[in-house]
Amino acid sequence: MNEFNPEFSSPIKIGISACLTGDQVRFDKSHKKSDFCMNQLGQHVEYEKFCPEVAVGLPIPRPTIRQIKYDDVIAVSRPDGSMDVTEKMTEFGQKVASRIDHLSGFVFMKGSPSCGMERVKVYYEHGKGCEHNGVGLFAKQILDAHPNLPCEENGRLNDAVLRENFVMRVFTYKKWQELVASGLTKHKLIEFHSQNKYLVMSHNLEMYRKIGNMLGQSKAPLEELAEQYISMLMSALKKPASRRNHTNTLQHLQGYFKKVLDKTKKEELTEQVMAYRQGLVPLLVPLTLINHYLRDYPNEYLSKQAYLNPYPADLKLRYSL
Repeated sequence: MNEFNPEFSSPIKIGISACLTGDQVRFDKSHKKSDFCMNQLGQHVEYEKFCPEVAVGLPIPRPTIRQIKYDDVIAVSRPDGSMDVTEKMTEFGQKVASRIDHLSGFVFMKGSPSCGMERVKVYYEHGKGCEHNGVGLFAKQILDAHPNLPCEENGRLNDAVLRENFVMRVFTYKKWQELVASGLTKHKLIEFHSQNKYLVMSHNLEMYRKIGNMLGQSKAPLEELAEQYISMLMSALKKPASRRNHTNTLQHLQGYFKKVLDKTKKEELTEQVMAYRQGLVPLLVPLTLINHYLRDYPNEYLSKQAYLNPYPADLKLRYSL
């Protein structure tokens, strides 16, 4: 199988809620260490830790804080309204957001009034009941300022599909950052997209077509074109790839071998693609066969496709897809 070989000029850096690294910074002096982040993904990335509560001066241990809704205003404070850190936490989030252009992803603590990405509890002012529609105050500043940055919560990373999707987006975004740092040109942009075409196809066929049309027709200045492109790309990749789209992509890749494979090998590849389509084998099986044939029958264009090896194989993320 072709090996993942991005040749990055600098380490991949990911922001992370400090409690997920094992730091005992939660309200009860505990942590929520993520095995996947620290013991698996951590073999390939470096982390920058953030604990908004500690950063704004709250002690360890400390009384619990929550999001409370006052009319249309959300505050972060103790249940009785004391120890309000709304302004300080907002300012801290904005400060961090202004300094993390070098990050290639961010992992937030699920459900946290500061770091939760979605469905954070927002309590009513009178204290009776809550809604599950909040966004952590710190996380919101990061998400608003960096809409293209791959972000995920620790809880969602327990889902094999979402875990693979997040890691794929991190490595793709890092490649984009390296491209921009090298001095972006229209030619480099087109080449970058060419290498990611089948990756996009597997996630969002509609966006695959839109991006191709945009690049082919746009007369915008390079900087504007690049911003539009990366926004569309990361939006497309954020949608988890379906079994149907993966099958469609595999069949496109299969077409590159129709003139070089004998009947038996063609049938074998078709059988494995269909077995994947029916849920009988994981995605890794037909991909392994395609990579094997690519080694035996080299194709320069196909060998550059990120879809075949979007991240290090030892993460074993496609074993469960």
